[in-house]
Amino acid sequence: MQDKKQLFFKGMHHGIPVALGYLAVSFTLGIAAKRAGFTPIQAMLMSLTSNASASEFSAINLIKNGGAYIEIALTTLILNLRYILMSCALSQKLGSKTGIGHRLVMSFDITDEIFALSVCQRNGLSPYYTYGIIAAALPCWAMGTFLGTLSGSILPASVMSAMNVALYCMFIAIVLPPAKENKIVGFLVIISMAASTLFTYLPGLKQLSSGTMIIILTVVISLAAAVLFPIEEKDDKKAVEKEASVSCESR
Repeated sequence: MQDKKQLFFKGMHHGIPVALGYLAVSFTLGIAAKRAGFTPIQAMLMSLTSNASASEFSAINLIKNGGAYIEIALTTLILNLRYILMSCALSQKLGSKTGIGHRLVMSFDITDEIFALSVCQRNGLSPYYTYGIIAAALPCWAMGTFLGTLSGSILPASVMSAMNVALYCMFIAIVLPPAKENKIVGFLVIISMAASTLFTYLPGLKQLSSGTMIIILTVVISLAAAVLFPIEEKDDKKAVEKEASVSCESR
């Protein structure tokens, strides 16, 4: 096992590309936060305590529209459920002597990118490696949100209006890769868009708040996908590790 300090700096080194990506994406999140009435400090604190783009954007939108606390909490919970599964998967790579304290700290900031880098580690995973990734990535996520919110107070309205397009580009960048790789995912994305449109315009449905709409659509479509398109189980652990290793080597 490498020295803890070496593992930490190795994680920081591997986390630099993630940090740069986070800086760009969270800038657009900051723009949305400014439109919802957040101050730069408030937006930065939100990103420091919740490093999750989709759930943060949804929470900002709900706050902007006067959503109830329970809506915000349930929406955030549902959108972040996948991180619980990722945390469980990473726990299998940790040594048996890894204490509960390390496990809790690691679980605080498990994101798609941090999970991908951590799960690629061969011969087990040290929490200090993941700490290094977090130390590089999380400050950039918070700083990008801060700068995006701050720019909303400085830049003219015409420029801010043009930059709002970046929010849609962010979600296109998130959705398109898995949709192109898996036809079922692409089909479900189209179904989600169609259902969201119905909720927006149909009488009775359009009266529902955006938070309630997100909760209903997420639960119903996810449940239907799990029942209609189950994933075949074939040596799952080896398959996941092989796929993750290939993904990491291609970065």
